[in-house]
Parts: sequence; structure tokens; C-alpha cells
Amino acid sequence: MTAKTIINKLGTLILIAMILGIVVGLVLGETAQIFAPIGDLFMQLIKMVVVPMVFFSLIGGAASLGNSSSAGKIGLLTFVYYTITTVIATAIGLVFSLIFKPGEGISLASLGVQASSEYADKGGIPGFWETLIGFVPANPFEALVSGNILQIIVFSLFIGFAIANLTGEKKEFLLKFFNYMTEVTVKIMTAIMCIAPLGVFGLMAGSIGKFGSEILVKLVYLVVLYIVVLAIINYGIIGGSVAMFSKCTTFKQFFKSMYKVQLFAFTTASSMATLPLNMKTTIEELHVSRETTSFALPLGATINMNGNAAYYAMAAIFFAQMFGVELTFTQYIAIIFTSTVGAVGQAGVPGPTLLVVAVLMSANIPIEALPILFGVDRIFDMLRTAVNITGDAACATIVDRFRTKA
Repeated sequence: MTAKTIINKLGTLILIAMILGIVVGLVLGETAQIFAPIGDLFMQLIKMVVVPMVFFSLIGGAASLGNSSSAGKIGLLTFVYYTITTVIATAIGLVFSLIFKPGEGISLASLGVQASSEYADKGGIPGFWETLIGFVPANPFEALVSGNILQIIVFSLFIGFAIANLTGEKKEFLLKFFNYMTEVTVKIMTAIMCIAPLGVFGLMAGSIGKFGSEILVKLVYLVVLYIVVLAIINYGIIGGSVAMFSKCTTFKQFFKSMYKVQLFAFTTASSMATLPLNMKTTIEELHVSRETTSFALPLGATINMNGNAAYYAMAAIFFAQMFGVELTFTQYIAIIFTSTVGAVGQAGVPGPTLLVVAVLMSANIPIEALPILFGVDRIFDMLRTAVNITGDAACATIVDRFRTKA
């Protein structure tokens, strides 16, 4: 089987690997730990590439977004809408996880690890101002070497926006360079994902062998809770914003028109693949101008990831509760910040669950158990994509109202 074939069938292969891992773990019990090193190797490879991937992709993304100022009022309103709704989605995911506690019930002893992970010295800065100061790296290279994700994000954004303000060949050269480097890291991650089924099998077998079917119940609980959160975001936040601010459509008409687009997004799990149908529906059925649609929807397919942001926050709290990590106010802020910015920077990266690594690292939460989510990632991916593209269309209907007033 070629690498391309593996990637095309990755969701199916990971699902099969997860099921096999569960069966082997239940049958062999503690003996299934012999497969754990395969998963450990897979996780080590992921950790190897996550920092350069975040660094290069955010620089390229920030530099590209800097060009949106030329779109004037449409660009500003679009970016503001996407930012606000993403932050709200992240906060909702975080609050629901804190209230309903999907990760509680598995003791540290049963996991066989310590709450203080290898990232324990990369955060935990007390106080509001100390938190803000801690976002800014005194030595950016030290932040890169130590893997301080929050500082890497801030440094990347500064570089990206600075590049956006350059002119001529300098800007073009640097933009191409960082975009090419992003492609390189994506290629590396794609290669690593070729062994993802093996890694998932090893870690699922080891995890189930260590703490039994208990984790399966928790995963089902997390999926159900995520569906509830997405429903609130979809109908409450996105639908509510349409009802309040849009003049070209109503709440009922909006979701009636978007149903087929949501269904297509759910089945493909791709905002980009859904873009043509979303644009056609937005122009013809939601009565948004072609000018606004042509700007807001392609940008939204790249940076508007409400469902992703909520998922990152929920996964972070899930693992914090699983490992018994008591989070501080500073760490909650880190989760919200990294989930929001990480959702913006995730476009084009295979396997969005991998970016949970950055969120977990920012809040000093152990990442060892992350692969247990890989098997059900396709379910999460389909759900969040349907919500993401709905937010894109909603933004277009709202921004078009203010554009016509100009």
C-alpha cells in the first residue's frame, strides 16, 4: 500500500486500528503493554514536528492575513466576527467540560504516570500581569528550544505581521519561504501519519490493557458532550448572530438553506471541499453579494474554526481531569488563547487532533494519552466541519449588511 493510499484511507485505517487495539487490550489485559512502545515512538515523532509546524504555519498565516487590510471594511468586520465567535466557542467548550467533567473517574495511579509532565516547567505563571508578560519571549530561540507554545505563537504572529508590512520582493520572498517551510512540516507530518494506525493500535492496546473499558465510556461521554456544545454554537451563537444582525435572511431560512451544505461538510469533513457549494448557496439562497461572499467564505474556510477551537479546549480539560491536574486561572487563559490561535493556524494540517498537543503543552497537561482520541477523530472532524462552514456563511450575511451601509 502506497503512502498516498494510506493517507486517503487514513480515517478508516485508524478506526480499524482503534478497534483492534481495544480488542487486544481487553483480551490480553496488562500483557498488551508490549505494544505500547510502538505508540510511544509515534508520539515522539509527533512531538518532534509540532513546534516547527506551529511556528512556520502561524508566520505564513499572519503574513497572509495582513493583506486583508486592503479589503477595507469587509476585511475588518469579517476578521472581528471570526475572532469573537471562535473565542466564545472556546469558552463554551471549556465551561461545559468543567461543569460535566468528562475526564474524571480515572485515577493517576491507574494511568501509571505523574501529573507533572515534561512540560510542567513551561507555564504556571501566577497572576494576570505575569501571564501577559509570560506570553512574550525574552529569548525567542529559547522558547523554540524549550517548546513554550504560547511564546512561540506570539513570536510567530509578530514576525508574520511584520512581513505583511514589507513591500515588493522582500515580502514576496519571505512569504514564500515560510509557506514553503509550512509545506515541508506538513509533508513530514503526512509521512508520520502513515504510521498513525500502528501508533493508535499500540497506544489503544496499551491504554485499554492498563485501565480497561473505563476509558471507552469516557470517550462516548466526551462525544455526546461535544455534540451538545456544537449545537449551542451552531444554533445559539451562529444562528443567533444571523437573527440579530443579518438583513438578507432569517434564522429559519438560513438553516433551511444551509442544511445541504452542512450535510456535505459532514460527509467530507473538509471546509475547502465544501467551499464551492457554500458560496453558491450563500449567493443564490441567502442573497449575499458576490463581493462579500468571495472574500468572507474563502477566508473563513481557512481561519474560521469554531468547532475546532471548542474541541481543543474540551480535549485539554478532558486530559487535565483524567490526569488529576488542577488548572490555575493562568492555565485556563492559556487554553483559551492557544485554542483560538491554534484553530486559526490549523488550516492545511493533516489530522487536526494533533494540534491539541500545542494546547496541552501551553497548559502543562500531560500528552501521553492523546492517541486515545485518534480513533474517534473522524467523528469529531465531521461534526466540527459542519459547524465551521455554517459560521462562514453566517459571517457573510452579517458583513454584507454593514457593507451596504457604507
